[in-house]
Amino acid sequence: MTWLKDKLFTEKAVIAMCHLDALPGDPHFDKAGGMEKVIRHAREDFLALQEGGVDAVMFSNEFSLPYLTNVKTETVAAMARVIGEIKPLIEIPYGVNVLWDAKKSLDLAVAVDACFVREIFTGVYGSDFGLWDTNVGETIRHQRYIGAENVKLLFNIVPEAAAYLGERDIVSIAKSTVFNNRPDALCVSGLTAGTETDAAVLKRVKDTVPDTVVFANTGVRLENVREQLSLADGAVVGTTFKKDGIFENHVDKQRVKAFMDEVKKFRKDVNVC
Repeated sequence: MTWLKDKLFTEKAVIAMCHLDALPGDPHFDKAGGMEKVIRHAREDFLALQEGGVDAVMFSNEFSLPYLTNVKTETVAAMARVIGEIKPLIEIPYGVNVLWDAKKSLDLAVAVDACFVREIFTGVYGSDFGLWDTNVGETIRHQRYIGAENVKLLFNIVPEAAAYLGERDIVSIAKSTVFNNRPDALCVSGLTAGTETDAAVLKRVKDTVPDTVVFANTGVRLENVREQLSLADGAVVGTTFKKDGIFENHVDKQRVKAFMDEVKKFRKDVNVC
């Protein structure tokens, strides 16, 4: 049994993304609508996810495009306000992801009592956002310094829109990440949000680190969820829950429910509760 049962109350868990609109300071922030519009959309999307039956939710500043690797204070402050406004409605476990800043993700997690974060904690990449460097040693020390020891760390080892600068395959990356950092989970992604995680890559990662939780991090849909969950311990799902399965749209509760009904059938078939 993994920590998923303890924290998310099930194995083969589905973490749904609650994508926040562009925030103050972001290029596409709607100044006329202001924070009230951001909060209203976040509340509507969150309730659609929760009422649709997902196991957990992860709040992220998905529309803070183009992303920063050293996120501004105003972004974290705005995210904290949004989650704080919604918090009285939350009845399921939740996490946060401040794209793409591991320390800021942990800061936000402590501020809003989130139980997990997903981030790029390790590696150096050539990316759409420029040269993308990390310092996992500093980040983990920061986690301890701010009292976030109990926040579960989901390591995304296949960053979207980026490539490892060193010539390393996914197996060696997974193996060394687990050995050096003891992550709570590894996340395996496609190229961009909504792009299917390669099943062969997912299997290789899980076979390499069988005792570590592995999530399919992008592109899990109703049509492939059984295959993906047969290989991974869980899935992070965003785009497929949107109206018509389009990234830019808001959450469609009926799509969520249909997806989670299939997940529950799969769990029953494989004797997972």
